[in-house]
Amino acid sequence: MAITSANQLELLQTAEAVAREKMIDPDLVIQAMEDSLARAAKSRYGSEMDIRVHIDRKTGRATFTRVRTVVEDEALENYQAELTVAQAKQYKSNPQVGDEIIDEVPPVDLGRIAAQSAKQVILQRVREAERDRQYDEFKDRKGTIINGVVKREEYGNIIVDVGRGEAILRRNEKIGRESYRPNDRIRAYVKDVRREARGPQIFLSRTDPQFMAELFKMEVPEIYDGIIEIKAVARDPGSRAKIAVISHDNSIDPVGACVGMRGSRVQAVVGELQGEKIDIIPWNEDQATFLVNALQPAEVSKVVVDEDAGKIEVVVPDEQLSLAIGRRGQNVRLASQLTGLDIDILTEAEESQRRQAEFAERTKLFVDALDLDEFFAQLLVSEGFTNLEEVAYVDIDELTAIEGVDESTAEELQARARDYIEAQNAKAIEAAKELGVEQSLFDFDGLTPQMVEALAKDGIKTLEDFATCADWELAGGWTTVNGQRVKDEGILEKFGLSLEDAQGLIMTARVQLGWVDPSELEAAEEEEVAEE
Repeated sequence: MAITSANQLELLQTAEAVAREKMIDPDLVIQAMEDSLARAAKSRYGSEMDIRVHIDRKTGRATFTRVRTVVEDEALENYQAELTVAQAKQYKSNPQVGDEIIDEVPPVDLGRIAAQSAKQVILQRVREAERDRQYDEFKDRKGTIINGVVKREEYGNIIVDVGRGEAILRRNEKIGRESYRPNDRIRAYVKDVRREARGPQIFLSRTDPQFMAELFKMEVPEIYDGIIEIKAVARDPGSRAKIAVISHDNSIDPVGACVGMRGSRVQAVVGELQGEKIDIIPWNEDQATFLVNALQPAEVSKVVVDEDAGKIEVVVPDEQLSLAIGRRGQNVRLASQLTGLDIDILTEAEESQRRQAEFAERTKLFVDALDLDEFFAQLLVSEGFTNLEEVAYVDIDELTAIEGVDESTAEELQARARDYIEAQNAKAIEAAKELGVEQSLFDFDGLTPQMVEALAKDGIKTLEDFATCADWELAGGWTTVNGQRVKDEGILEKFGLSLEDAQGLIMTARVQLGWVDPSELEAAEEEEVAEE
């Protein structure tokens, strides 16, 4: 194919036809043609030459030019694309380094191989432009629902025609065992839109919790208008789901609005989700109240929240246990996802048994440490005393307020408690010294001798060792392993050390050692307060 003999307007017509078919800018197609012709010309004139092609946007005429750049004498490396200042003087009166000398060269005849190569360049550029166009069009639709038509199935994944592009619904994003045939209409949630070198860029989901939230937004005008807000969603796709809603208008019931007249609104969502049962729950700022709502239809007797551990204990009547847990743990699992808390469910009998065990343990501590009879020890526990420190250092009035305890008895109790604590401290100091603990750790304010002993048993024997610890190593924490929350026991957790206290102790140690500048620490704290 000779460019000189071809109908020059044919180039423009071809570019417009391709651009129209692929819905991209015709200029991108013409640029691809220019690149492909330039590549073909280089294979004819030499690959080291800088050959450029320009196609006139009006006439379609292709102009081939050779470009050479003026360089310093010692910088001349490629004589085909560069020339020195002296050599450039025959083309230009006063050449400067960096100037370009442009000569027009004869158009080339495209042989079969060159024509095929040119075609490949054009197709590649067109595909890139098409992918960019598709990404730009769909990137803002991430997080919304899209309607499409099933084109085909590949290894269980569904390829969906979404108008100006293709999307993929992976098999693990389908609800249960639902299957689709070509030309079936499908509705899905746009989970992600990514730039990729090859393959689909639009990833769909029908199992994502936000798919259900978006369906409710479409069915419930109050949610779309912002009067009702969806605060949390949890799903077991194809089986059961829970959605927490709150109304910003006191005159509108959020649950009733989502259910609709005779259940019309929620049934429309259930139908789209292949019969998934949906519990609509009123959201509440109070964690305990919200959890009671989330565990519906089970009744809850008592809720105990442990904010430090991110756990919550729920006590239910014995006959409600199976309902609260649900089939295969479904109900409690969804409630946990909805609230973001670890939930332990106990029956009233189990909770009573545990309380009795704690009561007996504290009673035994007071009997052994304070040399009391069992009745007196039980009396202290009943009044809310949980450890010896509380007895030893509490205001004496709190002890004399107990029926049958006068001032001299209270003083004797405190004296015994202090003597026992001091003896235990001396014993802990002796044990820690035998383990090789340095004085710097004993002198550090905030650590009791028992804490120092526990640290020493874990190999922490100097203030430097202590300063390198992480807060969770001291106070304990939670780690997610294979989707399950696993407890990490802290070295000082049994002493009631919180994560915040552990952070404070570690930073204080680092300041004392000169590892951290106190002024920087104060600035960081002020910044945190300002952000709050």
